[in-house]
Amino acid sequence: MAEQRGDARGTGSVRDGAPQAGEPRRRDVRPEEARAWEDLVATARRTVAEGLVVGTSGNVSVRVGDTVLVTPSGVPYDRLEPDDVTGVDLDGRQVLGALVPTSELPMHLAVYGTTDARAVVHTHAVHATAVSTLVPELPLIHYMAAALGGPVRVAPYATYGTDELAENMLRALADRSGCLLQNHGTITYGTSLDQAYDRTAQLEWMCRLWLTAASVPGLSPSLLSGEQLAEVAQRLSGVRPAPLTPSPRTPARPRLPPLTPPPPPTGRPCGPPGHWRDAHCQSGGR
Repeated sequence: MAEQRGDARGTGSVRDGAPQAGEPRRRDVRPEEARAWEDLVATARRTVAEGLVVGTSGNVSVRVGDTVLVTPSGVPYDRLEPDDVTGVDLDGRQVLGALVPTSELPMHLAVYGTTDARAVVHTHAVHATAVSTLVPELPLIHYMAAALGGPVRVAPYATYGTDELAENMLRALADRSGCLLQNHGTITYGTSLDQAYDRTAQLEWMCRLWLTAASVPGLSPSLLSGEQLAEVAQRLSGVRPAPLTPSPRTPARPRLPPLTPPPPPTGRPCGPPGHWRDAHCQSGGR
């Protein structure tokens, strides 16, 4: 979810006091959904372990067919169990589980509805959130911005869980696989949970890098140009750049003949080892 909430259930199991959807489970969990849920929970726990979220803030989802599995609202990730699978269809109707889906469900569904995403990760990473309060776009401090599609934009602030926030996010995500949410956090997507998570980690690292470089008094960090980033994007896509050819104004330098070794010395030594008798020696030179 977007805001941090405490666990209202005490020390019981997830189902003892967690928010309930008020709608019974509509069908059983399929094997592929059970496996995806395990991966989702592992990814959600990783966001906490690596400091990208605090408590129950942030959320993770993964698409399996036409079902979106998503972290539930207000449940610490270390308490999620296999039976806690929470899923909705692409219209947001709950089809799996009894726990209430994250309050940020509109953002997740907006991503799935407009991209080829199979997984979405939303965090409140500290450095990324700090950058979101300072600039409308993360400056091109590192070439790995190309891995997110280009300069990372900042979506204007809107209240968490609203359609307005989802719309702002989509505009910032145009031709991108990640963006910053002003005064809020990050959101990235990918073809897998691992890829979505890695993009989040990369975005947080770039934000930390820029904040560090920009904090040096009296100096401004050097930034990459759009052309430089485009070249990196081309390399990341697997397309090899065209080979360089000599400029018509600068003809190619002609090949030089190969060097030949000097002839071996002849004569007898005239001094220490390595010195040979020659005209110089014969004349008394040393």
